[in-house]
Amino acid sequence: MPRAAEVARLRVQRVASVNTPAALPLLGAAPPWQVERWLNTPQPLSLAALRGRVLLVHAFQMLCPGCVLHALPQTQRVAAALAREDFAVIGLHSVFEHHAAMRPEALQVFLHEYGVDFPVAIDAHLDDDPLPATMRAYGLRGTPSTLLIDRSGRLRLHHF
Repeated sequence: MPRAAEVARLRVQRVASVNTPAALPLLGAAPPWQVERWLNTPQPLSLAALRGRVLLVHAFQMLCPGCVLHALPQTQRVAAALAREDFAVIGLHSVFEHHAAMRPEALQVFLHEYGVDFPVAIDAHLDDDPLPATMRAYGLRGTPSTLLIDRSGRLRLHHF
């Protein structure tokens, strides 16, 4: 197996090992986001404040090749094509590895350089948990991941 494929397999294995099937949320009420900081928005956002809109939440890491090469450009195209009052794209920077390299300042530069202009939440870390709080609450297995939340705040799609 090529080195990059092996690293990706181990990364997914490591995240999946802490997300047992019992921990994965059922599709239903979307858990609240636990955010350390917001970028690309003048004020913090919340599920309650966005009620009435369809939300596409894109969980990513700026050092994730699949995110940078494929998922983020696709998400940017969706944001540009569907930007309107009743639809919003939200980024969720969920860092579960290389924590020291992916600080908020580096993310801000990354978003600028890659032309990402939709709001991005930096997933909060609680205590000594290596997984960010929102990533754990949604049972995300890694990045990139996509969540689709309907107008009433119900999680309708959970895709890794």
